[in-house]
Amino acid sequence: MTMIIRDIPLSKLAPSAHNVRRTGRENGIEALAVSIAAHGLLQSLSVREVLDGEGASTGKYEVIGGGRRLAALKLLAKRKQMSKSAPVPCLIMDGEGEELSLAENVVRENLHPADQFEAFSRLADEHGFGAEEIAARFGVTAQVVRQRLRLGAVSPKLMKVYRDGGLTLDQLMAFAIAEDRTRQEDVFDRLSWNREPAFIRRALTEGNLSVRDRRAVFVGAAAYEDAGGTILRDLFTEDGGGWFDDPALLDRLVLEKLELVAEKIRGEGWKWVEVSIDYPYAHGMSRSYPQPVEVPPEEQARLDAVSAEWDRLAQQYDGIDDLPDDVAARLDALNSEIERLSARRQAYEPDVIGRGGAFVVLNHDGTPRVEHGFIRPEDEPQPEEGMDPVAEDEDATVNEVGGAPDDDEEGEDDVKSLSDGLVRDLTAHRTLGLRLALGENPDVALLAVTHALAAQTFYNGYDEGTCLDIRPRSAPLGGDADGIEDTAAARKLAERHEAWAAQTPTDLIGLWGFIVGLDTDSRLALFAHCAALTVFAVRIPWNRKPKTWATADVLAQALDLDMTAHWSPTARSYFERVTKARILDAVREAVSEEAADRISGMKKPGMAEAAEQLLVGTGWLPALLRTVDAGRSESTGMVEGETFAEAAE
Repeated sequence: MTMIIRDIPLSKLAPSAHNVRRTGRENGIEALAVSIAAHGLLQSLSVREVLDGEGASTGKYEVIGGGRRLAALKLLAKRKQMSKSAPVPCLIMDGEGEELSLAENVVRENLHPADQFEAFSRLADEHGFGAEEIAARFGVTAQVVRQRLRLGAVSPKLMKVYRDGGLTLDQLMAFAIAEDRTRQEDVFDRLSWNREPAFIRRALTEGNLSVRDRRAVFVGAAAYEDAGGTILRDLFTEDGGGWFDDPALLDRLVLEKLELVAEKIRGEGWKWVEVSIDYPYAHGMSRSYPQPVEVPPEEQARLDAVSAEWDRLAQQYDGIDDLPDDVAARLDALNSEIERLSARRQAYEPDVIGRGGAFVVLNHDGTPRVEHGFIRPEDEPQPEEGMDPVAEDEDATVNEVGGAPDDDEEGEDDVKSLSDGLVRDLTAHRTLGLRLALGENPDVALLAVTHALAAQTFYNGYDEGTCLDIRPRSAPLGGDADGIEDTAAARKLAERHEAWAAQTPTDLIGLWGFIVGLDTDSRLALFAHCAALTVFAVRIPWNRKPKTWATADVLAQALDLDMTAHWSPTARSYFERVTKARILDAVREAVSEEAADRISGMKKPGMAEAAEQLLVGTGWLPALLRTVDAGRSESTGMVEGETFAEAAE
């Protein structure tokens, strides 16, 4: 076989019909063109001379080996980065074209990925090339280069295992999350049967905090790194996740940043302001809330005008999802001003500020939250020495809106002139009369129960302020489910409570009149809120109450409770805490048998994460969270033929 090397003008070269590469001819042409522009043509083209019908030379050549290189060269010529007549080194061959093309492609051995990763690392370490520069020279993105550099920096011990086939590329990428080679090798040495990439990542990030943790969101990556912290970044996921490797440093930065918020709150005159990452629910303090105050007429007029403009714009663009930018910006500005002006319509009493304090904590979404109005036991008003704590205020008067009369001196004199035994006897008969009469008047009964609940829900003191022996108890749930008090549902409940607390009078004596003055809907809403706070349906193993739990199920049915609005199954919230069999049952039930089969061979951590992704949007819930009603299956909570996604809608 005759072979001659010669430079041939690009314009004289054409692709050959005998080139055996049919699939992926156009793939990577752009990157190849960039590489040729940066490094030149590193491999000559294999060509055959094109002859005419009589066997005479036409001066043209067909490329039987290097069709992609030819396409890249022509792309450069089209962009005027090289001349159409530029000389191209070619190996002129004779023989059957398809055989020559096949020989060139079959006997070639591709570069092992490990060699490529390490070569990229040497370009960066030995030649000082940055990711952007390497990307520009090889026609790939900077992110791809960063990934290859990270893989090239993996421990040589692990790279050898990868070359020998002991690790897959996915497993090597998992090890590349950490840049500490000693740490990589330590985790590798501790691996046993479970070599799932998810397990490797968890082992390498054990004790670290996700970038999605509320503390990380609040502080921010830049401030954390400026303080000397490092972040283990996952370059191989679309969301670019990562982990903060110094939780203690992050906690310190959170507290320092919360202190800046606390300084502003201290400027309001509060006796004390404490900073805490988590809200201290077991603080044992009473709480006061802001009360309505008069605002200057000009502020009220401004609030009315701003609210009217907001209503007009909202009505004008009602139903339009994609608002014009100027309209959206105006609505946001109006909303901010409405919130600012509305906040000025309520204020804490100076006495509360002087005796009370506030907590500055970190919210569930990574924003600061301020909880005002807490009174420590030692700062509660104390009765004067020698004063009867049960005696009522001598200046109290009859409530003008139908409230109970305050104690008057004449009535007290009557009581003092009677023996204790006779007082008990008479008031027992009066209690019996009240019971009989109240049971015959549902409207007043609702009023009295609402008053009793509200008196003990919103006020503290030795006198519960009600003659009904109803004692609402609102047990905190923080000890039963980690992080539950920082969920969106808990915040919504707290906001509803604060809204009612702000409306109730500061003095318990005025509560009856306040409730009487409410319209029927508002009175029922207050009653429902107070009653709701007493619900406790937590199942505790050592305190079995099957009838209580059954009642909770009935209550859920009556309320048509939909827990998909408040909870969703994730690896952390559910799948990591149940057996593999239960995970597969959930996937089988919510998605399909095929989906369960696909993940059945995974290890537990990988299976939990896969199940979380598969169940997104399906509306699947564990049996304990399902609300069963008539016509629905007791085991699934669905009508026959209905999918979980349809049930969720």
